Amino acid sequence: MRVLAAMSGGVDSAVAAARCVEAGHDVTGVHLALSSNPQSFRSGARGCCTLEDARDARRAADVLGIPFYVWDLAARFRADVVDDFVAEYAAGRTPNPCLRCNEKIKFSAVLDRAVALGFDAVCTGHYARVVDGPAGRELHRAVDPGKDQSYVLGVLSADQLSRAVFPLGDTIKDDVREEASVRGLAVARKPDSHDVCFIADGDTAGFLRSRLGAAPGQIVDETGARVGEHDGAFAFTVGQRRGLRLGRPAADGKPRYVLDITPVDRRVTVGPAKALAVDDAIAIAPRWCGAPPDHELTALAQYRAHGTPVPATATWDQQTLTVRFATPQQGVAPGQAVVLYDGSRVVGSATIDRTARAAHSTTR
Repeated sequence: MRVLAAMSGGVDSAVAAARCVEAGHDVTGVHLALSSNPQSFRSGARGCCTLEDARDARRAADVLGIPFYVWDLAARFRADVVDDFVAEYAAGRTPNPCLRCNEKIKFSAVLDRAVALGFDAVCTGHYARVVDGPAGRELHRAVDPGKDQSYVLGVLSADQLSRAVFPLGDTIKDDVREEASVRGLAVARKPDSHDVCFIADGDTAGFLRSRLGAAPGQIVDETGARVGEHDGAFAFTVGQRRGLRLGRPAADGKPRYVLDITPVDRRVTVGPAKALAVDDAIAIAPRWCGAPPDHELTALAQYRAHGTPVPATATWDQQTLTVRFATPQQGVAPGQAVVLYDGSRVVGSATIDRTARAAHSTTR
């Protein structure tokens, strides 16, 4: 099988490529240049796509004895991931750029080009498993719960899964690093990338402010009374507690959390933790990792990349997925993905559009 191995310059993608070579596949390595103006070096565990990363990927390919290329996808990445990220925050939503990158770049732009060039599959260093099930290939959680990345792969279609190879899904991270060392890969101890890859300094609010400009507004409580000010509603997300800079403490002395963001009037509403509780997440554009299940499904629902899946019942039509949680959940924000699981198997995902609160009949 001809396999295109996406090599980021990190340890995971290098070992994934090595395993494909060892399995007897005809492997070609490719590094995705996603930045129009890449930095020379990474700063610890932040950022990616630097010139240092490209060199690390090339050195790993040399050790494996495979051809290696660099593909410039910076314009596509900027349009489909970075611009989408900025637009979502400007609209008061909380996007997941890793999920969007998998959907639009790695398993769309890259996979489409790979197929056009005669490759059979794309290999990545994601921690997830693809299993042959009774109805076709299935996406499952990785065996290492601390590294599982099935949540950000929940946007993949059945066709995309049929051409995806995830060699690390059955391995824990410490063993991957040890294997890299044994194979003579210099990236064996290289730090993992964290946070948003295109915001190397980790200052998301500053990144958004540089693109959207200052937009002062009010922070109000549930009664509408002003309790503070801000210079951009884009700096907040539902469920946020820190960095609110409230002008006066709550009457009950308890912490306040972001309950709602209305970008039209630049208003951020805060309130007690109990006001965050929601029963339902109403999501749009459902995508299924295989044939769509029946109209109603009892499943586990996960609405944050590193969150814990919770029991839920899901119903849907062609455009809308409604997830009713078995118990009220806090910090469910529009823009997040809700991913449904049947045990370890990923059923599908959708983007949260609004929520219905447990204590009220209104939605947001």
